[in-house]
Amino acid sequence: MTAQEAGGRISSPASWLKTWKKIGPAYLFLLPKLLLFGLFTVLPVGWTFLLSFQEYEIFDSHWIGLRNYAEAFRNEIFTGALWNTFRYTIVTVPLSILTALIIASLVFPLGHRSQTFFRASFYLPVVTSTVIVAMVWRWIFNYRFGLLNHVVGIFGMQPVDWLGQTDLALWSLMLMNVLIPPGSGILLYLAAMGSVNPSLFEAARIDGASAFQIWRKITVPLLKPTTFYLLILSMIGAFQVFTEIVMMTGGGPGNATETVVHVIYKTGFRDFEYGMASAQSVILFIIIMFIAVFQYKMLGDEGVERHKKRRNK
Repeated sequence: MTAQEAGGRISSPASWLKTWKKIGPAYLFLLPKLLLFGLFTVLPVGWTFLLSFQEYEIFDSHWIGLRNYAEAFRNEIFTGALWNTFRYTIVTVPLSILTALIIASLVFPLGHRSQTFFRASFYLPVVTSTVIVAMVWRWIFNYRFGLLNHVVGIFGMQPVDWLGQTDLALWSLMLMNVLIPPGSGILLYLAAMGSVNPSLFEAARIDGASAFQIWRKITVPLLKPTTFYLLILSMIGAFQVFTEIVMMTGGGPGNATETVVHVIYKTGFRDFEYGMASAQSVILFIIIMFIAVFQYKMLGDEGVERHKKRRNK
């Protein structure tokens, strides 16, 4: 049988019908989810991209090209929000991942019941509403009767307006983020540690390695894929910080705690400048995509191998 005959037989109606009988039901089950994904994700993203090139009003719109992007970068509030978001991400993401790694390393040697207790305890803030958590921390930072100022007063210091001072407000939000237990990261690290071959630890102990050396030389390197995964997710989440800003500072004092998503929200839903808000959203998307790709190239398996080859040369 020639290749042409084989190709014709494969593409025959009977062959297509046989293939459809095998895979058709799976696609039918996936169809509702795909329709919802297209309707509520793909379509809004595409529409946002188109709106970014328009001066869009409720009853009228016209094409203006890249003017929205140029005005976005000339807007001091937006560029300041970009800088605040970068600072927030650079500080909170590494500290959150390091905290999750240390806590998971301390919990992992415990027994099953103790691990279960700590898993549930540290994961509780994750399932708690972000609004409720922000309200609690707003009380903690309160100038008159907040818990933090009460602790400060014990040491004879004057109360601090944590959320009302321009140079302290953003750092206070960073402190809140770092002190909230990173429950998802802890669970992922514990699961990754459980998959490590115990014989590696036994061999290291036999060779006389200390507990810290085992953790630094064996545990941490083997957790690199989990760390890389958490780094990407945490970075994306930090760039999209919004609820804490709305509930605690509203972007103030002044514009000291403005972040990109909060500026996009105000531009679109307060000022009704949908074209400008869409352009700002596309800029944020491009920044996140660029950083994620850069991290993958540098920290992914291929990036690490290329770095090793250059170093060996």
